[in-house]
Amino acid sequence: MSKMYVKSTIIKITFFVLLLISIVSCGGKKELPVAAYYNYDAELPLQDTLLNKADSGNYTLLKVAFNSVHDKTVYGLLSLPENASKPLPVIILLHGVGDRKTVDYIEVGNSYFTDAGYAVFRIDIANHGERKTQNYEVDFTGDYKYWTRDILSQTVFDLRRSIDFLSTREEIDPERIGFFGISLGGFIGTVFCSVDTRVKVPVLALAGGGLNILFGMKALNKETADYISIIDPINYVKMISPRPLLMINAENDDIVPPVTSKLLFKTAKEPKKIIWYPAKHHDIPIDKVYPDGINWFDKHL
Repeated sequence: MSKMYVKSTIIKITFFVLLLISIVSCGGKKELPVAAYYNYDAELPLQDTLLNKADSGNYTLLKVAFNSVHDKTVYGLLSLPENASKPLPVIILLHGVGDRKTVDYIEVGNSYFTDAGYAVFRIDIANHGERKTQNYEVDFTGDYKYWTRDILSQTVFDLRRSIDFLSTREEIDPERIGFFGISLGGFIGTVFCSVDTRVKVPVLALAGGGLNILFGMKALNKETADYISIIDPINYVKMISPRPLLMINAENDDIVPPVTSKLLFKTAKEPKKIIWYPAKHHDIPIDKVYPDGINWFDKHL
């Protein structure tokens, strides 16, 4: 038996022991105190502004700006399908790491949802797209891990303020708000949908939980626990219930380990459903993923 094989086996055993401990440590908790971190003053003025209005054929596209928590300006795109009766149900659609609200796969999602009669609202994750001011990489374990944590937590606030904005629009039904997040958008969206019950139906694609696993042998120390406390989806996902949760994942995901997706789904409460595709992270068939989301929204929203 080779030394490399033995080392590989030890690493695998260590990993699954940590995973098992992580699962056990998540059991029995109700609402976690970390959720209170995302409380904010909803009465703060949005100072929302319509920047542009365009006819895109099947829908009207509004570009808007509004103030978020920590005095951040958020730019959003609101798509209003032309031939659907108002007020409209709306899907908040959030992209993945390094991308923007107009990246190709988000534009595809916008088309799928508007064709199905849903309004769509898109923003950039903090320090992405129109909001990018720094060139640091999102990295949970590197030199900019606290900066990374700020990016994720700020976006949760921005999404909550997005609902504040949407609730002021007469075209939108504030009782029919769904969420569709992809990759990092799904990680952030898990926290967002957990702390904001105004989201009635969450769909999370290519997301997972149990960020402590990324830290290897330091997975269970206090420093790691404190660091991930306010951004790890595993600390929040139970709070989505009794709202219906759909997860969509790739069996051979080379970016988000499938074991973390399984852990997140196991921790979530009913009602819930998970769909697996035999694909890698960037090869998941979006021509099937978006219709999966539409079917879920049509049934529950």
